[in-house]
Amino acid sequence: MTTNESLALRANQAAAEISVYNNISFSCSHVDLYYGAFQALKDVNLRIEKNQITALIGPSGCGKSTFLRTLNRMNDLVPGCRVEGDILLSGVNAYTEIDPIVLRRHVGMVFQQPNPFPKSIYDNVAYGPRLKGITKKSDLDEVVEKSLRQAAIWDELKDRLHKSALGLSGGQQQRLCIARALAVEPDVLLMDEATSALDPISTAHIEELAVKLKEEYTVIMVTHNMQQAQRIANKTAFFYLGEMVEYGNTEKIFEHPEMERTQRYISGNFG
Repeated sequence: MTTNESLALRANQAAAEISVYNNISFSCSHVDLYYGAFQALKDVNLRIEKNQITALIGPSGCGKSTFLRTLNRMNDLVPGCRVEGDILLSGVNAYTEIDPIVLRRHVGMVFQQPNPFPKSIYDNVAYGPRLKGITKKSDLDEVVEKSLRQAAIWDELKDRLHKSALGLSGGQQQRLCIARALAVEPDVLLMDEATSALDPISTAHIEELAVKLKEEYTVIMVTHNMQQAQRIANKTAFFYLGEMVEYGNTEKIFEHPEMERTQRYISGNFG
């Protein structure tokens, strides 16, 4: 059995275990995260509802991206990292009851810098489905087209599918990366400052796309752009020095925050 076949079998077997869980959402209780002796997250308690956009805001180094990466266990790859507390995906512990490969299939991620593979546009999107065991060309064609349409970039790329993804603009590359994440049919999409390296027009495309995607997916985004959070997020969580200070409806967080630290941050008085 090849490595790809082994990965596909492992993922498909474990996927059957998670398929019975409906209402995909995260419930995080008393989450602490350590890099060696340094504590990066402190007693984070947060419930993220399905089919909404949740924005994580706060100054640089406050734990936003660190928390985001706990949700699909990307921090497992960091030597010396230790997570305590409970992170539940639809009631199932993401650290003790779900295989990491399956978790990352259900919780996709888009990073700050577009990172297309040095392959064709088609092969970028088809990469994940092939790992799942999809090999029939007609099936792959269908997945590629559907994913690119979901990422609102099919019309721009349909005549260039077999050209290198590295030849695309930054905004196109980021939407391609979103399509690649969607191709494995996740339930949750994590976006780690996914527009910070893009121009305003490309940023607007990604924001419009995120609003559309929440109809089918749960979207959790880290952003330094508070106007962006106000424009598109249903819920907002403010992080500071590793703590989740305040969480609630976006309008309330920005217009009537309960915590003084939140008020000072959104008014530009610190951070």
